[in-house]
Amino acid sequence: MDLDCEPIVALHQVSFTWPGSRQFALNIDSFTLCRGERVLLLGHSGSGKSTLLSLLCGVITPQQGTVTLAGTNPASLSVAQRDRFRAENVGVIFQQFNLLPYGSVADNVLLPLAFAPKRRQRAEQGGNSMAEAQRLCAALQLPDQILSARTSELSVGQQQRVAVARALIGQPAVIIADEPTSALDHDSQQAFMNLLLHQVADSNASLLMVSHDPSLADYFDRVVRIEDLQTATPQVEALC
Repeated sequence: MDLDCEPIVALHQVSFTWPGSRQFALNIDSFTLCRGERVLLLGHSGSGKSTLLSLLCGVITPQQGTVTLAGTNPASLSVAQRDRFRAENVGVIFQQFNLLPYGSVADNVLLPLAFAPKRRQRAEQGGNSMAEAQRLCAALQLPDQILSARTSELSVGQQQRVAVARALIGQPAVIIADEPTSALDHDSQQAFMNLLLHQVADSNASLLMVSHDPSLADYFDRVVRIEDLQTATPQVEALC
């Protein structure tokens, strides 16, 4: 680990196997995401990327080892406490966006703040949370007045940027992006990555992006292949 690294995420001797499955196990000796760092996590379908993200976010807890996020081990918290902790500290950009289709853009962007009082306070600094949502949408080159539009009426590219605004609002410490460019052509991918990285830098967040596309490497400080993290992992058929 870099001596100048201030870890925001750290895994140590982590093992996880899905209940009832003997065909896949995730075994990671060590992984660290530094504060402010941008890391690309590469892996083929079924390699365990989604399982690793779930461990990082505290959605699941390891059978062995420790996961630390922003100085806290989520496994030490109750389920309700983990949910609140994740809402405060992690912004997630889902591959399928996971927007509320009949809600407005404002409803979707502001949704994390309902579960994260500290993020809400940060979003309201210098104004109110609606103004911050508007600022993020404008910075992501979304049209004026878009906050009142239904997300179901937006283009795929617009929905994607709404998902980014939702992840960024309130400046969570960690942004996790799960295959956000998989459906984009080269030019759209380049434009999206430039917008995303600019906004991540503005919010002083760390970024962990999962992909199967090594051509994205130049956008990141570091590239990690999930198979290089794995130790002693017999895999017959991955189930995640």
